[in-house]
Amino acid sequence: MCDPDWTRYPKVGRTVPSQYLQVNGFFALPTLRREIRIPSLNPPVSYCTDSVQFGNLLFISGLAPPDSQRKLVRGDDPAEQTRKIFESMKLILAEANAGFGDVLRVTVYPTHIDNQPKINPVRQEYFGETRPANTLVEVSALVVPGMRVKIGAVVGLPG
Repeated sequence: MCDPDWTRYPKVGRTVPSQYLQVNGFFALPTLRREIRIPSLNPPVSYCTDSVQFGNLLFISGLAPPDSQRKLVRGDDPAEQTRKIFESMKLILAEANAGFGDVLRVTVYPTHIDNQPKINPVRQEYFGETRPANTLVEVSALVVPGMRVKIGAVVGLPG
């Protein structure tokens, strides 16, 4: 690991790890955080963004099935809503140069636990043989009436 004094003292003939930048004679790590917002997706309801990249990790916010005007485009069918969510996730993954095979963890929020058998086949269409870690949490309601599922993810970025 690095010498913590490197963050306080100017360089005096030391070898500095390549991830450090020299700024005004001091050493600092470059900004590792990047927000990713896909304009064609439904706008966030609260003060957040579609995803945040931090180093080689990508944190995808809970995605919902409404379109950019917050209208449900796939009716109230949980399988079709899941398909819309994974199409949105595909756009975010592409922006981060990743794919479904890079997803490490998925968190699924259905309004009825009984919908899980309808969600799983759609999920397998997108993930194929990849099996990310999973958390399933039934919720009493979601922000848009008629929403049956919301899904978030954590991604390990290649490279």
